[in-house]
Formats: sequence, C-alpha cells, structure tokens
Amino acid sequence: MTLRRQPNTLMTRRNTLLLSLLLPLAACAGDAPPAPSFGPANYDYLTKLPLRVGKIEIDDNWVPRGEARHVEYLAPTTPLAALATMAEQRLVAAGGQGVARFSVQDASIIRSGGQYLGTLAVRLDLIDEDGNDVAHAIAKAAQTREVGGDDPEQVRADLYALVRGLMRDMNVEFEYQVRRAMADRLESTDPTAPPPAPVQTEELTAPGKAP
Repeated sequence: MTLRRQPNTLMTRRNTLLLSLLLPLAACAGDAPPAPSFGPANYDYLTKLPLRVGKIEIDDNWVPRGEARHVEYLAPTTPLAALATMAEQRLVAAGGQGVARFSVQDASIIRSGGQYLGTLAVRLDLIDEDGNDVAHAIAKAAQTREVGGDDPEQVRADLYALVRGLMRDMNVEFEYQVRRAMADRLESTDPTAPPPAPVQTEELTAPGKAP
C-alpha cells in the first residue's frame, strides 16, 4: 500500500497570506502616487478694469515685518505674486493721461498655534499728468485656515488653498472698490460700447513688439 503525504495545510495558508501582503507592497514601491500639482495664479478670465490712463504701474516691493512667524514664502504661489498677477491681468490702460499705480500693502500669512492667518491689502491710485492723486481705492481680505500638519507637502497644500480663498475674496472686493471710487474714470465694459480709439491702443504697444 502506497502512502500519500498530506499537504501541510497550515503552512500553505501562511505562505498564501504572506504572498498577499507582499504583492501590494511591491506594487506600491514601483508605482508611487504622483506629487500634488499646484497650478499658478490666473485671473485672466475675470472682468477687465479699463482705466482712462496712459499706463499701469505695479509696486510689489512689500516685505514681511514684525516678529510674527511669517510663512507666506512657503506657499506654491505666494500672496505677493498672486496680487501682482491680479493687477497685471485685470487692470488695463485704456488710453489717456496719467498713471494708475497699484501697490501691495500687505501679503502676509502668519502661523499662530494651530492656525494660518492670511491678510491681503492693496491700494490703487490714479495720478494725473501733474502728479496729483485724483482718486484711490483700497481693498482688503483676510482668512484663517487650520494647520493640517507639518509635512512639507501638507504645508504647501494648506497654504495653496488659503491663498486661493484669499484671492477669491480679494478679486471681488478689489473690483467693487475700484468701481465705487473710480466710476467716472472707467471705460464702459458694455459689449455694445465702441472700442477705444486706435491711437489710444497704439500708445500702449510699440510697433512690432508684443504687449
């Protein structure tokens, strides 16, 4: 009579379990999830604010002050860069005399305990050909956000979301304040309104050069 060796059921089950645990780990090691992507600030889709001036000047020389723990420099797009982009993409020199000067007065994110506090403030001055300030508008925005963690990518994600929220508020407030304070110096945005005279457009861009 031939004896047949019975398989070690316990050993087989243990090997199967071990294999089931190792396979996902091997897959993860070779197929790690991609790092999060943070798109740049873009407000080109929002309504333009065409001012009756010859040029737009942007002063983005703001620097952090005080002893608080400033962390705005850790954001994928800093508040300062986002504010400058807003001015570049939304303010338009529609032709005429004088200058519209946009200046950043606050672009800070401060970490305090378990929160980030973001504060934005900008000012727009219309200055005539004699150097007189004939109109100005001030816009501010502030938000807080809970600290999600100290991992560098988590910090970047938190600050990215905070800057996006701040800039949503700032774009709304900035347009409101400009229209309130400079209504008589804004070109009509009515689609049926005639466009600015060609000579005004030519003054903004030298022939043969991109704007």
